[in-house]
Amino acid sequence: MYMNIFVLIFFVMQDNLFDNTEIAFKNKSAFALFRGYIIFKIISFPRVVSIAKFVLSFKLIYPLSKVLLKNTMLKQFCGGQNEEDCEDLINDLSSRNVYSILDYSVEGLENEHSFDETVLRTLKLIELNTNNNSPFVVFKPTGVGRFDLYHKVSSNIKLSKNEEIDWLKVVSRYNTICNNALSNNVCVLIDAEESWIQSSVDKIYESLVLKYNLKKAVVYNTVQAYRVDRLDYIKKLDHTFSGRNVHLGIKLVRGAYMQKERLRARDLNYSDPIHKSKEDTDKCFNNSMKYMLENINLFTIFIGTHNEESNYLAIDHIKKNTIKNDKLWFSQLYGMSDHISYNLSNNGYKVSKYLPFGPFKGVIPYLFRRAEENTAIEGQTSRELFLYSKEIKRRYYSKL
Repeated sequence: MYMNIFVLIFFVMQDNLFDNTEIAFKNKSAFALFRGYIIFKIISFPRVVSIAKFVLSFKLIYPLSKVLLKNTMLKQFCGGQNEEDCEDLINDLSSRNVYSILDYSVEGLENEHSFDETVLRTLKLIELNTNNNSPFVVFKPTGVGRFDLYHKVSSNIKLSKNEEIDWLKVVSRYNTICNNALSNNVCVLIDAEESWIQSSVDKIYESLVLKYNLKKAVVYNTVQAYRVDRLDYIKKLDHTFSGRNVHLGIKLVRGAYMQKERLRARDLNYSDPIHKSKEDTDKCFNNSMKYMLENINLFTIFIGTHNEESNYLAIDHIKKNTIKNDKLWFSQLYGMSDHISYNLSNNGYKVSKYLPFGPFKGVIPYLFRRAEENTAIEGQTSRELFLYSKEIKRRYYSKL
């Protein structure tokens, strides 16, 4: 109860920074604004999203659906079908002091060729950062190595000779990306995976810190705050690396595999690794963020959240402790929470947008995940609808 009272007072003290829709939607045409409102209105009905997902599975309807989705969902949440398609959007975001993180949102196959393709694509994205408008690249650990291999390493299961060779290739792919990024002044975000394979990713990250994060944080590990052990992990990193003249890059998010985690824990009869409630996850996120901000000489933080309270808390800590701008990044997904992104950038904070791209058929799963997440997160869609509606009305009445 006291926490809720504090948050309420805190929102008032912030002068409603995120309520300025004129700044949030400055670059949107009247048509784009109306389209955004309609999209969020549609996805506010979970049943409609489920039906649309089912309908798309029919080949006869697919061509019509493709045209419809390309001009609605794809425009709202994706940058395009390839890197070149994203260039105008990157420049548009840059004009508002918002950086872009290109994310190839198509899941590859589990074979060596696909893993090497992921590396080559990531290297290409590093090379595209000619104007420093895209200072980060991102990749999934399972995009450069087999899931079962990560699982065996995480579970301390002895690898066969061939598996040992394959694991060395996985680690080599990480090093190829990170070494190239370091040479080109680009940072690397390593995505999080499921809890039962994440410890192997953590170990690789910790080895990369000692090679690439000597002058600044180049490599970032992702911490999912919905896991009950993640604040302890952050504290462990502090104790392990404090005083070793390195910089720890941490991307802090709430998490993406909740349902899968709970089902596996239930089916295999082990303790649920996920917090029991959203409130517990929020508390873990904010406490993890606070801990790193209090140890900012060691940590460089990438805050990936659409939660206004968490963003306000970060701002408050920055102001009270005069934290340097290069030690903290804010980030949201493209097409969502523009009221947070653009109002933060307008106030001088470092902000980035995750900009997904890929062939239409490949990004369909991503588009539906965004729709489903918006319906699942309490208040997210209604907040977007309120802000879009507010800006439409503001523009209408400003012309009278």
